[in-house]
Amino acid sequence: MAAANDVSGPGELVQLCFSQVKGSPEDDVVTDADIISTLEFNYTGNLLATGDKGGRVVIFQRDYDSGGDADFSVYSAFQSHESEFDYLKSQEIEEKINKIKWLRQYNQSNFLLATNDKTIKLWKITEKAQQPMDFNNVTEDQRSSVRHLRVPKYQQSPLTVEAVERRTFANAHAYHINSVSLSSDVATFLSADDLRINIWNIENNKECFNIVDIKPTNMEELTEVITSCEFHPLNGHELIYSVSKGSIRLCDMRSSALCDKQSKVYEVPEDPANKSFFSEIVSSISDVKFSHSGRYIMARDYMTLKIWDVNMESKPVQTFEVHDYLQGQLCSLYENDFIFDKFECCWSADDNHLLTGAYNNFFRVFNRHSGQDQCLEASREIARPEMLLRHRKILPGGSTTKRKKDEFSVESLDYSKKVLHATWHPREDILAIAATNNLYIFRSKDQRLAKA
Repeated sequence: MAAANDVSGPGELVQLCFSQVKGSPEDDVVTDADIISTLEFNYTGNLLATGDKGGRVVIFQRDYDSGGDADFSVYSAFQSHESEFDYLKSQEIEEKINKIKWLRQYNQSNFLLATNDKTIKLWKITEKAQQPMDFNNVTEDQRSSVRHLRVPKYQQSPLTVEAVERRTFANAHAYHINSVSLSSDVATFLSADDLRINIWNIENNKECFNIVDIKPTNMEELTEVITSCEFHPLNGHELIYSVSKGSIRLCDMRSSALCDKQSKVYEVPEDPANKSFFSEIVSSISDVKFSHSGRYIMARDYMTLKIWDVNMESKPVQTFEVHDYLQGQLCSLYENDFIFDKFECCWSADDNHLLTGAYNNFFRVFNRHSGQDQCLEASREIARPEMLLRHRKILPGGSTTKRKKDEFSVESLDYSKKVLHATWHPREDILAIAATNNLYIFRSKDQRLAKA
């Protein structure tokens, strides 16, 4: 396995090449249940779990015998959630997997949390390579003439992977769960819905404690909802959560059990000169992540990716434009509800690079030190081993310039194809990108050279 120093240098923009694609071809009929809704590497990066809208969890394992540096094969697949009906509220609860979080591995088994809109489940993933045989020493007819006892033996059998539901954490959320986050000691975890954040003990599914509640007494006074939350990677007493009004709030549970008063607020003041009908919608934060060191916070809104220093609330230290070419398309995006899409973001293993998605199956990679960025495409057209990904350039609307091979006009973008979910390997420059029902694996072109 590669070491953490196999990642690219601080100021260099990582050069990615194609490694693998899982899923059916784009011209096949795609059912809604097959669309990937979340994905997550475990702490070693050897396992990659995906959840889909059909309530299934598929786990891929790193295949070191295949000859590729970043090849993954199916390890296990199971049905995590089923659709239900809430008779009290007369509404259907979808089976769609909203989030998956791996627990740290302390023995031969792996554990993960998977949640839909209402229920969180803890799953135990175990390998079974041997089975007990000959438990019955004698038959009924032989009992009177037994002279020797046979010791039960284990017989080698083909490897099977079993997923067992260990605990169910339910009946704690009145609204849709959007986030699950484990504490640094893996003893507790957070679950957040639109208006509340609860904290659970991983060993106790009978009760949880509410630590954030922004529900007003009169729902007509509601002005914001919680969109994402995360524990600090090192300090188990600190957490952040983002809201739809574009602010991030840092809470310290040492000061109060109920975090109704945040310790710090990170927010960009609204510029009256640039205010429009879409201002509040595009400023809504869809995802927020601590860096691995815990020093920085990354926040993704509809148009930008912002980096905040935990110690500086006045303004973000960096702002990256993800798709500024859509400024003139906001009306059309609003009419078709695309403006409400929630894009995720993540840090690279060394915190030097940032990853987030865009439309037309594009995804953006930014270098935090040099400010360089590249727009890349997850497509089967480039699905050839070792093929280096080429930068895609998007021309502004109304451009009459003749387009080159890697250039696209805003009008030609397909908004139904989008990269909402992406994750970065925790130790290497390996990326997993979810594009509709396809899972793409990309790796750094320098990674093979580093191993040679």
